[in-house]
Amino acid sequence: NIVYEWLKTLQLPQYAESFVDNGYDDLEVCKQIGDPDLDAIGVAVPHHRRRIHEAVQRLKEADERTVGLYFTLELKLKIMIRDKLIRDGINLSKPPYSNKVRG
Repeated sequence: NIVYEWLKTLQLPQYAESFVDNGYDDLEVCKQIGDPDLDAIGVAVPHHRRRIHEAVQRLKEADERTVGLYFTLELKLKIMIRDKLIRDGINLSKPPYSNKVRG
């Protein structure tokens, strides 16, 4: 289980069962954890709570970096495809690539 592995890296595997029992069975859901959730899960030790909050913040920051990376890669790929089509003299808006009826 990914949540167990995540908690293990935080040296908090003892909470794995409680996380799963409370619906925190993947990291996407874990990114939403706040103090009320930690109360429900049974994380009462202050430094354990702090460690989890910091780890949640790192998950969110990793998401933001990944979104930026995917956007950059998508843009580069679109430019590469456009440039290749231009070099090969292919215009996708003209036959045989388009079914547009010209009037």
